[in-house]
Amino acid sequence: MDDENHLINRLRCASIGHESATFLRHHHTGSIASFGGFFANAEKMAAALVGIGVKPGDRVAVQAPKTAAMLELYIGTVMAGAVFLPLNTGYTAREMRYFLADATPALLVCDPENLVALTPAANECAVRTVLTLASDESGTLTEARDRQNAGFAALPRGPDDLAAILYTSGTTGRSKGAMLSHRALASNAETLKNYWRFTRDDVLIHALPIFHTHGLFVATNVALLSGCACIFMNGFDAGAIVGHMPGATALMGVPTFYVRLLETEGLAGAAPHMRLFISGSAPLLAETHSRWRALTGHAILERYGMTETNMNTSNPYDGERRPGTVGFALPGVEVKITAPETGETVPQGDVGILEVRGKNVFAGYWQMPEKTAEELRENGFFITGDMARMDADGYISIVGRAKDLIITGGYNVYPKEVELLIDAVEGVVESAVIGVPDEDFGEVVMAIVVPEKGAAIDAAAIMTAIGPDLARFKQPKRVEFVNELVRNTMGKVQKNILRETYSA
Repeated sequence: MDDENHLINRLRCASIGHESATFLRHHHTGSIASFGGFFANAEKMAAALVGIGVKPGDRVAVQAPKTAAMLELYIGTVMAGAVFLPLNTGYTAREMRYFLADATPALLVCDPENLVALTPAANECAVRTVLTLASDESGTLTEARDRQNAGFAALPRGPDDLAAILYTSGTTGRSKGAMLSHRALASNAETLKNYWRFTRDDVLIHALPIFHTHGLFVATNVALLSGCACIFMNGFDAGAIVGHMPGATALMGVPTFYVRLLETEGLAGAAPHMRLFISGSAPLLAETHSRWRALTGHAILERYGMTETNMNTSNPYDGERRPGTVGFALPGVEVKITAPETGETVPQGDVGILEVRGKNVFAGYWQMPEKTAEELRENGFFITGDMARMDADGYISIVGRAKDLIITGGYNVYPKEVELLIDAVEGVVESAVIGVPDEDFGEVVMAIVVPEKGAAIDAAAIMTAIGPDLARFKQPKRVEFVNELVRNTMGKVQKNILRETYSA
């Protein structure tokens, strides 16, 4: 077994000789799990999996509430040589049928409340075993765990063996399963631990879901790798997070966290106790960055990653954390910005498609060799599909998805450029700019705007404000006002849904 690249060996290293220290402190129950207790339960999970016939390389699919037992199952799955497959708790039975048919897992773990709805799909897709795990950690999975003894030795795996599959959100076409190796997950967690200076002295507020790369592979893996404690919350609760800050050092969140925390009483007094605030999964508005700094004295550290790559770039720990940017390439990660048509690197300052290469990059899409070949070059660079620009100092800004690019009358419009101007208009909270079909121009620019409560603002005021700074072809032909933008669970604006809504 390659100790250096076996994920479990890397994650376990920091807690050797430190087993009695706290790993998880549960916000809701107050119960505490030590590193030793956590890994003992993970070993029992691994033994239970092997006992029901899970073999190396088998997929273990999970759609269950956020619990310590689900994290134990993640570690136990990897110990057993299997492949962890967490699924969004919001997926319906119909959506779950697709994932079960595509990934063909040996085991499905689900919330007992969904057992009746999911059993027919599991049977149709030849899933051999279905176990349950509830939010209070009751269920047939923990019963199976508790019948086992600790002491399971992790099965040998190589650096290129799969540790997990995470499905992309599938904004275009069907969801794709990103295959993540032991090396990809272990190396990225190590890089982040060092870059963000995590140690055993840290206490991380963990309020993210664990079916997503951010909460599972960034937050959890970094905590395990550094041997730090986590305040483990079932979900986001702004008041509770502020209450925990005096006893914590770090928070990882999505932009929505920070927007809501800014409206929460007590933040200004609590935040100075903290060492680090990290934001990702969706772009952080420069205004949020500025307001946070003014109120708390902290500059939020924004980073950039993807399901397929884990984390690629980060603003610096020391040095300027520049609003509106995602910083520099992480150590060991190469980035370049290329022209979509040629693949050639574009001049500095120009917009192109961001490509990344490094140990962190995925092994390809599950059972989709053609899609893998389209997006993963032979030289190892992954074509992210994100449009980006690098400034003279090397800071990278994400300006939108390639599929969000608007081509109107033959001219390219990058939505982010228009959104930044609209967001700066007094009385605007935020905006989303999309292209909608048009007979004359192919498509035209449309802005969906969230106004501040009580703001007296209309389309004419917005057009007057942005007009002097924007070429005519980039200016919205339509402006719609909404109370909020439609987002996914990680806070990303769902422009595909906006396009479907307004294209008519």
